[in-house]
Amino acid sequence: MGRVPQFTKLFIPALLFAALTASNLHAATPSPQQTLGEDFNSWFQSQMRDQKVLGAAFAVVASDGVVRMGTAGYTDTTRKKSIDLDTSFRLASVSKTFAAELTAQLVRDGQLRWEDPVTLYVPDFRINGDASLIQIAHLLGQSSGLVPHAYDNLIEAGVSAQEVRQRLAQLSSVCEPGKCYSYQNSVFSLIEPVMEKVSATTYSQLVTQRIFKPLDMRTASVGYDAFLATTNRAEPHVKAKGGWRTVKVLPNYYSVAPAAGVNASVRDMSKWLMAQLGAYPQVVAPEMLSMVTTPRVRTPQDLHRKEWNRLLTDAHYGLGWRVYQLGDEQIVYHSGWVSGYRADIAWSARYNIGLVVLMNAESTAINSMTTRFWELAFARLPAATTVALSP
Repeated sequence: MGRVPQFTKLFIPALLFAALTASNLHAATPSPQQTLGEDFNSWFQSQMRDQKVLGAAFAVVASDGVVRMGTAGYTDTTRKKSIDLDTSFRLASVSKTFAAELTAQLVRDGQLRWEDPVTLYVPDFRINGDASLIQIAHLLGQSSGLVPHAYDNLIEAGVSAQEVRQRLAQLSSVCEPGKCYSYQNSVFSLIEPVMEKVSATTYSQLVTQRIFKPLDMRTASVGYDAFLATTNRAEPHVKAKGGWRTVKVLPNYYSVAPAAGVNASVRDMSKWLMAQLGAYPQVVAPEMLSMVTTPRVRTPQDLHRKEWNRLLTDAHYGLGWRVYQLGDEQIVYHSGWVSGYRADIAWSARYNIGLVVLMNAESTAINSMTTRFWELAFARLPAATTVALSP
């Protein structure tokens, strides 16, 4: 090999420097998703301060990875321990999303059908009418036709799930199954004995084996005892004179585990949210998502949530998920609210973006946070794009 000319020795380092400089400038330019994540973090932190929320965490994700995660506040009023990305919260009704997609896995595997009557698996299921008309899809689609919120008062009072189930025999219908929206916790949770019948394992074990472990959701669990056994957990808070008051974790809604029994950290929920956007098709397959997010029954607007009513133009329930129309845009959504906790999760396949917010306080600030995020997302993000992010 001949001698390298002197000017070439000088030119190669210059080219290398130019390439590295261009690469660094490119890497320093944030994507629209990353800018959205940073701006939402600023909004989140300001709302936490202004609304004096005790503690919360959020994650913004795309199918390719986490865009931004953040936390604020404390696990309890002693303010000795800060909320971190692995702090567990109660998810309340966001738990329904796991139940629906777990059922979708069983349907995909041929272990049951959406059209199967519930009585096929729970022969002692009775109502004041023909119980055999109520199908699996009616349970998870909040369209059983039975009186809405049946026996939530008994669940809150700590009455056992078995006793509540026996009282279902007294329920009457307000419409034919599948014809109207009838939100339930007790009736929804009949999916638990259905799943246990076809799988010969407990609901908790089934969720763990089929969802938590494959998604590496290390803090996720089901049930009251599992939550209390978690050392890094957010304690519940309710409004009191002068601020928030730490209260005991109540076991009540854990009795209806598919409806309200899941616990998880925001880091784990970022993985669940990514799965909805297509990151883990072996766990959440596209055909399963299509099943659970197809609008089935129209739902009324919630008059107690003015922030959402300002944006909502139509709303339906799918299977374990709500489908919201916000003008020309659609998101898939669910909220959760149980004594001392709030939770919101939502995502848009068209914009490849999703948000989850968890709180250990019963604050309506969660509504302004979530709606603000979607206003920003639709204004700033290009539709139908995927960006490479860090998993």
